[in-house]
Amino acid sequence: MFQKKAFSILLAWSALAALPAFSQEEFYRQEISGQALGSFVKDTWQNGVKQSATDGGGVLASYRFLFDQHNAVEVNYGYSLNTQRYTSASSAFGVNSYSNEVTAAYVRRFPLTQRWTLFALAGTGAIVFDPKNTNGIDYQARAVALYGGGVDAAITTHLFVRAEYRGLIYNSPTYNLASLRGEDRVAHRFEPTVGFGWRF
Repeated sequence: MFQKKAFSILLAWSALAALPAFSQEEFYRQEISGQALGSFVKDTWQNGVKQSATDGGGVLASYRFLFDQHNAVEVNYGYSLNTQRYTSASSAFGVNSYSNEVTAAYVRRFPLTQRWTLFALAGTGAIVFDPKNTNGIDYQARAVALYGGGVDAAITTHLFVRAEYRGLIYNSPTYNLASLRGEDRVAHRFEPTVGFGWRF
């Protein structure tokens, strides 16, 4: 009788002791995150005309689906505001624009510990440049190539902090203006981001 009772207690204790291990190994397939972003565009020159943009800020929302611990896909929406500038020796022209970016990417994950996960990503999408309070200038969409990487740091089982670098390569906007015809060129935008996410 005593042996039976002792065995039952040992079995129950073992099951309870294993619970934390099971909870630590639980795998969540979906993540959402919201991040603040900085927007910095590299200056470019062509035909004596400099194309640049003011430094700006915005927000980024992401949804990520994990196939396993190492492979995932994500979709993103980013929103920011800056001024696109074209400057030559004789003139200067600028357009205040909202930038709406929609991208999709493949994500390669590198879990280091249960708390820290590195990742790299590559994808494509579009940026829509929407002039702010400017009559006679239309919005313009540009295809974009996306690359980047970052780190997730778990705070709890579900909550994490994400710090990320995103690089966007696209043709600079000309807003279909006759004065800017032929002045578009390959532009490079850098977007450092930081924010919070939730796994479920």
